[in-house]
Amino acid sequence: MSQLFDCADPDQRGAGLTSAISAVKGGGLVVLPTDTVYGIGADAFNGAAVAALLAAKNRGRDMPVGVLVGSWHTIDGLVYSVPPAARELIQAFWPGALSLVVRHAPSLHWDLGDADGTVMLRMPLHPVAIELLREVGPMAVSSANVSGSPAAVTAADAQAQLGARVEVYLDAGPSPKGAASTIIDVSGPQPRVLREGPVSIADIARVLGVQADTLTPEDTRGTAP
Repeated sequence: MSQLFDCADPDQRGAGLTSAISAVKGGGLVVLPTDTVYGIGADAFNGAAVAALLAAKNRGRDMPVGVLVGSWHTIDGLVYSVPPAARELIQAFWPGALSLVVRHAPSLHWDLGDADGTVMLRMPLHPVAIELLREVGPMAVSSANVSGSPAAVTAADAQAQLGARVEVYLDAGPSPKGAASTIIDVSGPQPRVLREGPVSIADIARVLGVQADTLTPEDTRGTAP
């Protein structure tokens, strides 16, 4: 049976985070608020939990799950080599609404779907999400909706779509941005925008010192929170 906690109430927030931490560590699914849209999350290193996440969304392995982290420094343990462009974007936009596709460290024992050696990383700008991530470590997180349906911008939206497949719902009110994150691929020789969201292509180009038209929008990664 699912539990929903109102994080606007300090007591419920504490109880909800405790329940969410227990659920994630036990291989269960949780719905958490972020600054963009609500996410459905699991332990990134628990293959069965990630598979359950994909099943809850009716989503195939061809749309791999991204990973949320609770600090800038976590990326160093997940990535084979952090490109200079990624460092610049992290400094400019993290925590925030920018997801980075990078080559992950080959030693990592995780299975996030068919990602061809890459992983999509983001540090969200939301206190509830950060508190959870700092307790449980990197989480595999996708938008909290059934694949093909609108992304959830409230916990009620997520619960209406995902129901009892999720153990814990953390309700922190409407998502501040109300739109999925911008995604930029920095795993190759040239940064490429895969989806434009709250962080604009113009702002990314300004940070990287390139022309905006060199960053080609191409929505291929599915919906990430």
